[in-house]
Amino acid sequence: MTSPRPLVYAHRGASARFAEHTRAAYLQALADGADGVECDVHLTRDQHVVLIHDANLDRTSTGTGPVADRTLATLRDLDFSSWKGARIPDEYGAASQQLLTLPELLDLLSAAGRPVGLAIELKHPSPYRLKLEERVLGLLAARGWDPESSVLGNITVSFMSFDTDAVEYLLERVPARHVCMLVDDVTVKELRQATALGRFTGGAVANVLKATQQDAEAILDAGHVGIAGPGVSYVRENPNRVRAWLAAGLRLRVWTVDDPADVGHCLAVGVQEITTNRPAEVLAQVAAAVG
Repeated sequence: MTSPRPLVYAHRGASARFAEHTRAAYLQALADGADGVECDVHLTRDQHVVLIHDANLDRTSTGTGPVADRTLATLRDLDFSSWKGARIPDEYGAASQQLLTLPELLDLLSAAGRPVGLAIELKHPSPYRLKLEERVLGLLAARGWDPESSVLGNITVSFMSFDTDAVEYLLERVPARHVCMLVDDVTVKELRQATALGRFTGGAVANVLKATQQDAEAILDAGHVGIAGPGVSYVRENPNRVRAWLAAGLRLRVWTVDDPADVGHCLAVGVQEITTNRPAEVLAQVAAAVG
């Protein structure tokens, strides 16, 4: 008998191959056979839910400034794919079609013809605060999403955030088994040394981040959510805590697992969900390992 393999989620789509969060990246992830996909969401000025990781446009588009200051129409005029330097096949759409809203991603997943997971990360801080969560849940409900099962047709939806207020908001509206508390290891000394904000300001920022980590750990230790979302370095550096979460019945959704050694470590630990920029390669390694 073969052991059940962990599910493989494509991080921002197949983002090692095509620009993150683009139509091409998600279509490639589906073609690769990913069990699910992950996305980050922000609100535009006119309250559309768009798939972008950063609060600012500078890194992944030809635009600049906050996403929240732009309307969807103005975002459509930007190029979100050329920075990657990867040619997009014609069947994955034109450059002008690469920006996706959440409803557009749902359409792509609905057309997959098989069960697909969707992990939505709600990005904070947001100038719209918890309006982001409200808008996402409203969009899903309008399409027939069932909160109890968190199923929408062939799509099973889960929700994630590093923000504890967002997680608490979600827990009031969605069963805990569909909610993931994200957590990463914050080393105050390293952050203070790395920051360009200066010794005192950098130290203050580092301490706030450390406090946020501790709040997230408290939620996970108490079992308030059903899914723990640690970074892969956190899994390596906190083995006892990770084992305790698994023993308590939490699912482990680990990110971002691209290195084969990290994939092997996740398999050894018993992680149930692996999030990766390279879904095809990780699926192949997982299949070979579990037999």
